Amino acid sequence: MTAPADLRPLIAAPHPDVAPLPPAAPAGGGVRLLRGVPYAELPGIRPPELDLWLPENADADALPLLLFVHGGAWRRGRREDMGHRMRGWHPGPLARIAAAGFAVASADYRLSGEAVFPAPLDDLRAALAWIARRAGELGVDTTRTVVWGESAGGHLAALLAQTEEAPRVRGAVVWYAPSDLTLDGDDPHTPQALLLGGAPATRPELAARASPLHGVRPGAPPFFLAHGANDTMVDCDHTRRLAARLTEAGVPVETRIVPGADHVWVGLPDDELESVFSASLEWALRRVE
Repeated sequence: MTAPADLRPLIAAPHPDVAPLPPAAPAGGGVRLLRGVPYAELPGIRPPELDLWLPENADADALPLLLFVHGGAWRRGRREDMGHRMRGWHPGPLARIAAAGFAVASADYRLSGEAVFPAPLDDLRAALAWIARRAGELGVDTTRTVVWGESAGGHLAALLAQTEEAPRVRGAVVWYAPSDLTLDGDDPHTPQALLLGGAPATRPELAARASPLHGVRPGAPPFFLAHGANDTMVDCDHTRRLAARLTEAGVPVETRIVPGADHVWVGLPDDELESVFSASLEWALRRVE
């Protein structure tokens, strides 16, 4: 059955720019949560969503924003997951960041089985733009935005921080992320190749455009880089080289190469993981003072 043309606008879901926001629900730890808020319309697929974590007792001023970007080799992952070492935290890491004074947005983005680069980066830009359009309703100040990502999400956060499109960010926290996709050769089955839609060697221009190392520019916001010295999945040389390139460009950067830690902080004692998390959060808060 085909609906008459004049009925289609009536039965379609409201556009994310005007759709009613869901009620905020208590999430523990002094935080409330708006879960599953659509932020864009994409032809042929379900609307991407974000969760928004807010302090329960925020004052009248608009809150600074932290956009969290999950990992998962650009192939999998969930927007609320900061890695398996923190899945047992109560309250969880995103709630802890919100309790410290941020509005925390954790956004879906298209994975490599759905679309190739730059689709995931475009989605994150769209999420920031949607938050900016509805900032008054959300109580958020998007002129004070920090991005924080881990692994593949750190890669996307680093790229997002280098964009000059509004709203621009004030800093990027990047955990154990690949920074140079041009190194990954002619294997078409690696996570990087699946992100690019082909082996990096066959798509050198796209691989360079998808590499934070090759996008460093003077005037980029400050970076906080953290990486395990024993990372067996993403060599910590990715972070060392990115830190050196940022320094050469005059971009402030703080780097932590963490002894004894593998990817996603495997092998790191709990107290040292807390230290890395706390240092990252304190750095992010200083960016929005």
